[in-house]
Amino acid sequence: MSGLLDGKVVVVSGVGPGLGRSIAVQSAHAGAAVVLAARTESRLRDVAAEIDGIGGRSLVVPTDITDDAQVQRLVETTVSELGRVDALVNNAFALPSMKPLARTDFEQITASLELTVLGGLRVTKAFTDALADAAGAVVMINSMVLRHSEPRYGSYKLAKAALLAMSQTLATELGEKQIRVNSVAPGYIWDDQLQWYFGEIAKKYEISPDDVYADTAKNSDLKRLPEPDEIARAVVFLASDWASAITGQTLDVNCGEYHA
Repeated sequence: MSGLLDGKVVVVSGVGPGLGRSIAVQSAHAGAAVVLAARTESRLRDVAAEIDGIGGRSLVVPTDITDDAQVQRLVETTVSELGRVDALVNNAFALPSMKPLARTDFEQITASLELTVLGGLRVTKAFTDALADAAGAVVMINSMVLRHSEPRYGSYKLAKAALLAMSQTLATELGEKQIRVNSVAPGYIWDDQLQWYFGEIAKKYEISPDDVYADTAKNSDLKRLPEPDEIARAVVFLASDWASAITGQTLDVNCGEYHA
């Protein structure tokens, strides 16, 4: 991936300790200056230190993407400090209550839509002019929840399906400005959070975490679960000029668990 984003500026919203961190660091490895946006400044500082440690360039801008004024400040700070924006990665999301839809509080669904969908739209709208100047790219982080209808995932699927519909419409509407809009849909992500969760399942059923992993991974073609950096590299590809003719598409990264 070295050099794939040389000279480019990538804004990542929703930077946390998991996938957001990997997207930021892999973008830096690919040569980009990376703008880090999220509500928790301490997390942003940790990722910035990691990027700086590999010789990359980072800019920390604490941002609540549900707030118009903060998003506008993010745009102004990015353009003022770095001069351009080549790619925007919308990774922020809120996981709603994992209950059947019939028992889900509407306020929880609304909060999820506000951050996951409208937050992504707010940031994309705000960066449109800068992205148009660079003939840039937007990458939305979606989920494999699009590919199934399992119980208790209804609220999550509702938000992510709305995000996909919005992304496809934006690809059409922004295409004349030469802005590409694509989505990455991860499956399970083998990170610290999932490892902890598998450990809890193992305790409950008195089996080993390796057994939980194997039982989950057996449903994929590769018999394993993708790691954060593997998903992040798919994001880097879609943000790069190598994907210059790709827009309105969804790239599944799930080791073959689901076939779109």
